[in-house]
Amino acid sequence: MSENKQLTKKPSIISTFLGGCYRGFEVGIKNIVPAMILGYTLVYILQATGVMDLLGSVLSPVMGVFGLPGEAVAVLISAFFAKAAGCGTAATMYASGILTMGQATMLFPACILMGTLIGHYARIVLVADADKKWHGLLLAVPLFDAVISLFMMKIILTFMGIE
Repeated sequence: MSENKQLTKKPSIISTFLGGCYRGFEVGIKNIVPAMILGYTLVYILQATGVMDLLGSVLSPVMGVFGLPGEAVAVLISAFFAKAAGCGTAATMYASGILTMGQATMLFPACILMGTLIGHYARIVLVADADKKWHGLLLAVPLFDAVISLFMMKIILTFMGIE
């Protein structure tokens, strides 16, 4: 019995911690950094081509409902592909003065709720072979959640006095 306990010895707290650090670093390098680069690149391309100004004027009424400039739609487009890309896009737009701190903060929960929708849809809905009649709903729910989060964040930030 004591021989069995020695064979199934638990790893030390240090090796568990270091293993977690390694996995976290690996996730950052493989997933988060490329998504951040996508966000920065998307904003740069949209600004350089003048599409950002076009988006801003066309979508200004829609985004204005949330107290956001029309250009903020670029954050949501980026998040559609990757959560980190949406957050990175919001940070880039804040750094370049397109968004205020409050507006960027308002967009972060929406990025998380609807983020990586394309990838999740492909990996989960299509692989699981979900009934096709539910595909539209499965795409709409995260988008609806993101809209609700924008309204909620607008209320919270207004209550806090952050614009």
